[in-house]
Amino acid sequence: MRPLLLLFSLLLSSCLLRAQSPAFITDSLDRYIGRGMADWQIPGLAIAIVKDGKVILSKGFGVREAGKNEPVDENTLFLIASNTKLFTGTALAKLDEDKKLSLNDKVTKFFPDYRLYDPTSTALVTVRDLLCHRLGTKTFQGDFTFWNTNLPRAEVIRRMRLLKPTGQFRQDYGYCNSAFVTAGEIIPKVTGQSWEAYIETNLLKPLGMTNTYMLTAGAENRPNMARPHTNSFGALRRIPYDVVDNLGPAGSMVSSVKDLSQWLMMQLDSGRLNGQRILPWSVVQRTRDANTIVGSRKSTVLPRHFQTYGLGVLSADYAGRQIFWHTGGAFGFVTNTCFVPEEKLAITILTNNDNQSFFEALRYQILDAYLGVPYTNRSNFFLKQARVGMVEEQATLKALADRVAKGNKPPMPLTAFAGTYRNELYGSITLKPAGTGLDVLFEHHPRMTARLEYMDDNTFRLTYSNQAFGVFPARFTLDGTTVKSVEIKASDFVEYDPYVFTKVDR
Repeated sequence: MRPLLLLFSLLLSSCLLRAQSPAFITDSLDRYIGRGMADWQIPGLAIAIVKDGKVILSKGFGVREAGKNEPVDENTLFLIASNTKLFTGTALAKLDEDKKLSLNDKVTKFFPDYRLYDPTSTALVTVRDLLCHRLGTKTFQGDFTFWNTNLPRAEVIRRMRLLKPTGQFRQDYGYCNSAFVTAGEIIPKVTGQSWEAYIETNLLKPLGMTNTYMLTAGAENRPNMARPHTNSFGALRRIPYDVVDNLGPAGSMVSSVKDLSQWLMMQLDSGRLNGQRILPWSVVQRTRDANTIVGSRKSTVLPRHFQTYGLGVLSADYAGRQIFWHTGGAFGFVTNTCFVPEEKLAITILTNNDNQSFFEALRYQILDAYLGVPYTNRSNFFLKQARVGMVEEQATLKALADRVAKGNKPPMPLTAFAGTYRNELYGSITLKPAGTGLDVLFEHHPRMTARLEYMDDNTFRLTYSNQAFGVFPARFTLDGTTVKSVEIKASDFVEYDPYVFTKVDR
């Protein structure tokens, strides 16, 4: 009799779940994900949905590495990149609650030598300012210098004084990873624990997130680890793992959808998990309070009007509800977390191809389903736009290849271009003749090189050894027969602006 009752109970629970879940979730989600992964060339994806205090979906799709039969499941690990930021913001909000610091403390209280580009901002900048992207710098400014490099955190913090802002302090939004590094490094000053140790002790362990790791180092050796892929600047291929522990508080965490479900359930229950208080509600509220206006114009695509940034989390209206979310991008991975407290709904999606918008289309599609937004295929809409960009990228790459194929000779021997070049922010690069071109060695990217092949007009094609960094023209400036400088660019995924390196051994 008991087995029959148990079976009946399970069947009843399943029926109730289907009755409470939108038809898209119960009937169409798997097909939608499969089609989207094929359209966007995504090897593997993991997803979890939390609703009304329960994890109603937690599963994987596809494979950890393209071409291999290693399935993704709910425990598969991905670099979650900037989804780290809310953990950092929460830690500092907790320290504010515990009176170990104030979010309105000046940064120079903890780092007397800390400097921004101008002295007024230096004198005013607070812990809160560091956590809400309002320093006036451009989005991603300086990240080619900081991302995947061997610069320690202290040096990342020191070099922020070289980031010349283009916007207004405390007025203009500009996404700043180095500011989060600075904020995270305040934690050891007031606790005696490293950033990673403090979050592990105060957040991960209480939440039971036993399959979450604070640093990227050694990720490739962890079991059930997704492999990074890109199809930017070429065909889909596996690329090296980012090693961004020097930017830890901004984006070095590694996790799975099963573990992140714990984090999201705590967010939905006002700082509690399974009835146990993990964080004071005031701490959770503090992370969500709007500090910076990101946008205030009605979206032409989404049911959204306003966007703000708190302490490591974005907020917006969506179909009449307030949603909170963040995305994370590392080379080879794009991910998101999202929660809608009014609906007791949360979503996390982790993927291992960085050149796609399906992970966001899927999030919006699920939000639409639960919030009653009339159906429109978000993936198809984003894909149409993306394919235009793909065609343009392929045309650009072909044009660069055609210029190389002409076999033009540079105006001077390659030895004239060889030597050491320096940029004040980055440091130095070294150019060495190799065959018909030049090899580029980067002082602070020891795991990466690049190749220069002459095209025309003092311009070479620059190809990075890591495909994700891209392929771009690199133009040299000459003064007669003297090489003065070279301008190089990397993928917008890491930084938008090019760097000018001046030759130091003429």
